[in-house]
Amino acid sequence: MTDYLKLTTYFAERLRSENRFLADALLESYAREAVATSIVLRGIASFGPHHEFRSDESLSLSEDPPIAIAAVDTADKISALADEIVAKTTRGFVTLERARLVGRSTPVTPIPETAKLTIYIGRQDRVSGKPAYRVACDLLHRHGFAGASVFLGVDGTKLGQRRRARFFSRNVDVPVMIIAVGTASTVDAAIPELQTQLPSPLMTLERVQLCKRDGHVLTRPAALPAVDGQGRELWQKLMIYTSEATLHDGAPIHRAIARRLFDSQAARGATVLRGIWGFYGDHKPHGDKLFQMARRVPVTTVIVETPERIASSFDIVDELTGEHGLITSELVPATVSIDDGRHVGGTALARYDLWPGLDNA
Repeated sequence: MTDYLKLTTYFAERLRSENRFLADALLESYAREAVATSIVLRGIASFGPHHEFRSDESLSLSEDPPIAIAAVDTADKISALADEIVAKTTRGFVTLERARLVGRSTPVTPIPETAKLTIYIGRQDRVSGKPAYRVACDLLHRHGFAGASVFLGVDGTKLGQRRRARFFSRNVDVPVMIIAVGTASTVDAAIPELQTQLPSPLMTLERVQLCKRDGHVLTRPAALPAVDGQGRELWQKLMIYTSEATLHDGAPIHRAIARRLFDSQAARGATVLRGIWGFYGDHKPHGDKLFQMARRVPVTTVIVETPERIASSFDIVDELTGEHGLITSELVPATVSIDDGRHVGGTALARYDLWPGLDNA
C-alpha cells in the first residue's frame, strides 16, 4: 500500500476567500494539482469556536450550511498543498490524517484489527443496472462490516479533473464517498470483491477504535497525552453513526447530540453530515424511498478535539446512544484552527505509538 494523506477543511458554505467562495478556491487548487480525489459535502448541523449553533431545523442553515471538503492523494502532494489551503481559509478548521491507498497490485498488509475503509466512486456509477454505492453496501453488509455510510458530493475532483454537480446533468463522475468500519478479516475478504465489482474505485484504509455498537460500549477512546515525543499536539476524532429516524425525546438523535455538546461546551466544534444510504450493526442497508413517513438515511456526527475534550464528549454521546448507533475514535495527527487570519496549530504531523507494529498516526 502507498502512503496517502487526507486533508479535510470544515467551514461555512458562504465563506469567501478574496473575491470568490472558499469552496471554489479550494477545488481550483485541487484541480490545478490534479489531486486524485476530493469531495464537497454539505452538512446539516454544526457549531464552532464562535459558539454559533446551526441545525437542520433553523433558517440560517439553508442560507449558510456547514461544508466539509476532503481531498486525498499521496503524502507528498497533500503535504505540499496543506499550507496553501490553510492560507486560503479565513475561518474554519483543517485536519490532516494518514491513510493507505488500497491498490489492485499491492498487498493490503498489515490490516489493523479495526479499520475504516473509505471508497470513492462516481454518483451515477452502476453495476448490473444497480447504483454502485448500493452494490458496495450490500457487499460490505454481507461480509459483516460494523457499518457503512454513503455521502453524496456536490462538487469535487476525480482523477484530477473537476466534477461539479449540475441541475441538468447526469453528474456521472461527481464523487460519492462510502465510509465503512470493519475488522481486519472482513476488510481483507471484501477488498478483492470491491475491486472486481466497482468501476475504478479509489479506496483508502485507516486505523480506528470501535468504541460502541448498538448501545454496547466496547472500549473508551484511547487516553492519549496532550503532545507526542516531539512536542506536537495530539488530537482525536469521534464519529457517531446514527439514523435520521432514530429519536431522542422526540427529536432526531443527531440534533440531541450536537445540542448537548454545544450547551455543555465539552467540544468546541462539531459537524453533522447526512448520508443517502447505508447501515450499521445488523440492520440491512437502507436510505430514502419514494413513499415513507420519516427519512431513514444515515447521519454522521464528527467531533475533532484534544484527548481531554474527547473523553468528556464521549461521556455525553454514550449517555444519548443507549440503544442505537455506532461510535468510532481515531487519532488526528495535525489540525489548524483559523479565525480571521489567526492560526492555532499547524500542518506538521504528530506521531504516537498507540498500535505497535503498525504505522503510527
